[in-house]
Amino acid sequence: MALPFLNGSSRKKRDQIVAVDLGGRTTKAVLLERRGEILTLANFTMLDAPAHEKRPSTEALAEHLRAISSALGAGTKQMTLAVGLDEAILRQVELPQIPMDEMRMVLKNNAKNYLQQDLNSHFFDFHIFPPKFSNAPAGGKPGEVAKAPTVPKLKVLVGAAKLQIVNDYCAAVKLAGLTPDFILPGLVGTLNSFEASLPEVYNGDPVALVDIGFRSTSISVLDHGELALTRVVNIGGDRLTAGLAETMNISYAEAEGIKVGMAPEVASSLELQVLPLGRELRASLDFFEHQQDRPIASIYVTGGSSRSEMIMEMLRAELVVECRLWNPTSTLQLGLSGQQAVDIEHLATQLVVAIGAGLSVN
Repeated sequence: MALPFLNGSSRKKRDQIVAVDLGGRTTKAVLLERRGEILTLANFTMLDAPAHEKRPSTEALAEHLRAISSALGAGTKQMTLAVGLDEAILRQVELPQIPMDEMRMVLKNNAKNYLQQDLNSHFFDFHIFPPKFSNAPAGGKPGEVAKAPTVPKLKVLVGAAKLQIVNDYCAAVKLAGLTPDFILPGLVGTLNSFEASLPEVYNGDPVALVDIGFRSTSISVLDHGELALTRVVNIGGDRLTAGLAETMNISYAEAEGIKVGMAPEVASSLELQVLPLGRELRASLDFFEHQQDRPIASIYVTGGSSRSEMIMEMLRAELVVECRLWNPTSTLQLGLSGQQAVDIEHLATQLVVAIGAGLSVN
């Protein structure tokens, strides 16, 4: 699914795709190249974000995007951006079968009813799931067929972002001497990567996707290819690291190294930071399971903190569900060289959003 707030001017398949995940602390970017019918991960980069506490100025972001393009060695000027959880929302709703322009008006005028919040001066875009027709009459006998199929309401994945945010990002890309191609919610990147990597799981029984970001953590429940639940928890890798540093009276940098390492002597201190996150995630799982009366069998985790085996084990214990890592590069040919060819094995989990954003363009 693409679900872009900004559509590229051409639907022709790109020979090169630059996709950027604008993270809270670290920006992740990938260069995908089309080699025949094969999509190749040709390069990637991770750079410190230009500002941690607030959104950077247009000039600072433009300089940052120029640095990314240079680091990737991209031949294309087109750039796709995935925006963060605090700048775009994503919800699945049911809407009548009407043209998309009318859908936008319905949501604009009734955002609080459909999306549980007022969204003035927002841009909306959609991904419409193919309708499923039912030929069986209500209360009919087995094998009995209705005279005509029932046409249900459309299940629609709705993305929304402030127009000002979209315009600001477009201005920064242009100031960098580049061309804004697509702008989309970061969660769409996660969904795209997961569908490409594990299509049978994506379209199967309920599973949860958890992305531990810098400032916050998202949890999304997929049920047979549809987004049944999404929630943002205001606990991320930064809070885990800062809490560990305070508890152990060490520097932030030392705590970050310990967090992703496997030092057993810090287990109790780290557990104090991880348990609140685990409880919040468990509450989301409970909500879905009680509403749908079906269990969530597996959780697939991404984000920098997922590199810590200790954190993964603590989440398994708190959630009482198997927590797994997954590889977003599994369906891509790897065209990496040197140290990147070595690093990709343990850094791939941090490229999930960027790769999925690139797949939106593909």
